[in-house]
Amino acid sequence: MNATEKYSVWCEKVTDAALKEQLSAMKEDAKAIENAFYKELEFGTGGLRGELGAGTNCLNVLTIGKVTQGIAERMVKCGQKTVAVSCDSRINSDVFKEKVACVMAANGIKAYVTRELMPTPFLSFLTREVKADIGVMITASHNPAKYNGYKVYGSDGCQLTDEPAKEMIGYIEKVDPFAVQTDSFESYVKKGLIEYASDEITEKYLACVQSRSIGSAEGLKVAYSPLNGTGYKLVPEILKRAGVAKIDIVPEQAEPDGNFTTCSYPNPEKPEALRLGLALAEKCDSDILIATDPDADRIGTAVKHNGGYRLMTGNEIGVLLTDYLLSQRKANGTLPKDPVIVTTIVSTSLAEQVAKAYGVTFYNVLTGFKYIGGIIGMLEEKGEQDRFVLGFEESYGYLSGSYVRDKDAVVAAMLVAEMTAHHLRNGKTLVDRIEELYAAYGTYEHKLKSYEYPGAAGNAKMAQLLIDLRNDLPKKLGKSKIVKTVDYLTQTEYDLPKSNVLSFLAENGSKLIVRPSGTEPLIKLYITAASTPKENQKIFKNIFKQIDKIFA
Repeated sequence: MNATEKYSVWCEKVTDAALKEQLSAMKEDAKAIENAFYKELEFGTGGLRGELGAGTNCLNVLTIGKVTQGIAERMVKCGQKTVAVSCDSRINSDVFKEKVACVMAANGIKAYVTRELMPTPFLSFLTREVKADIGVMITASHNPAKYNGYKVYGSDGCQLTDEPAKEMIGYIEKVDPFAVQTDSFESYVKKGLIEYASDEITEKYLACVQSRSIGSAEGLKVAYSPLNGTGYKLVPEILKRAGVAKIDIVPEQAEPDGNFTTCSYPNPEKPEALRLGLALAEKCDSDILIATDPDADRIGTAVKHNGGYRLMTGNEIGVLLTDYLLSQRKANGTLPKDPVIVTTIVSTSLAEQVAKAYGVTFYNVLTGFKYIGGIIGMLEEKGEQDRFVLGFEESYGYLSGSYVRDKDAVVAAMLVAEMTAHHLRNGKTLVDRIEELYAAYGTYEHKLKSYEYPGAAGNAKMAQLLIDLRNDLPKKLGKSKIVKTVDYLTQTEYDLPKSNVLSFLAENGSKLIVRPSGTEPLIKLYITAASTPKENQKIFKNIFKQIDKIFA
């Protein structure tokens, strides 16, 4: 069926009042119908992400029901009997959470459900704690308010990798969303097929986070913003336990709100998302601003330095945590023999330079925290999970410890607070320390540029641009000769799964990595310059000019 035919079927069969209204509103808008129905919302290794609304290419109770029914059928066939389910603060997240639990229960699968919204890393913990076969988190992470999503986890608490995800797709594709029927949520609770996760599990999670402490944040003054998301309870609690003297929370962003009215893009990577937090930090004379994204798996920071506040990048915090954890654990005698640090191919190589002095085994994996989780799982199989010291992504995600298998802004907030207090006790800020590391190892600077290709036409254009790039590989990066090109779809040099990623290394040390987003209509480009600060700006300018010609 084409988009118009699918639209007609939905108009005929939809009974949900809100969806019927949305379908009616697009009646005279052919482009809106095309974008909503030109394809099924794609289920990938990370699950689903899409705009809220009516249509096969959007997130709604029907598409949520379809995907969940497919997963449930696969679980039943595999003899799997339990699922853990949670959600963030987004629009309809609580509705979708209950829909998932009900569909699972209708298939005889017991669902452990959080009573309220919780951070994504807690869902990973819950999945492991109740020994669920599958975990489902309703979240679109840091995306704008019009989005929601559906993340799927394995029994190890790690997001699904390629093979099980592909197997699920076969089941999902066969499901008629209008044939998915359930009883009420309350009826399944009474039958024991839906059970709320206990408060004891939340306390056990916090205890596991606290066990990763290697110092004290005593005396530190913190400004904090949960960006209207799930960090609003657990992050202040863990900061108090870490000894933070004063926590000031951004009032406009203190409570969950899926409309995100104070910032259109609640992403702690973006300076505009931290605007209110910075104002509060200045007012309260805070030592540091900490902000967590709506599902509390990423953390952004700004550090008081020389009378102002400096925003720290995801790579800089990754390097600083590498330096702090290794140096302090060595000093206090808790650094394991042959420690392990894991990061991604798009993250800074400066962390590896810092880690060399500590005899670290350093892994570079594909983008996606599930690959970092995979390394932890490999260590766990050998009984060596205590070797894992830190995993991080340049996109502001960090994990210390093996109690979860996803990035965790709760433990990151605690460690960043401790690290800040540690350096302040030694007369330094985090800015001072990163500048010392740059002086020792070189000034590594990184920029991320994304090109958006929305809708049906954009999806086709994005695919074609990547085909064209492979057919006509650049010979220079900016003005420097490319000395190494790696296509992760075809390469055999590294022991990594195939991935739609291209990497270019230039003679002057600059680097470009190109990859399509797995969850958004974007091509992302990661650019590194590794010269002097002044020369780096020239390198970035030349590379931006080059890539604009290709992707703009």
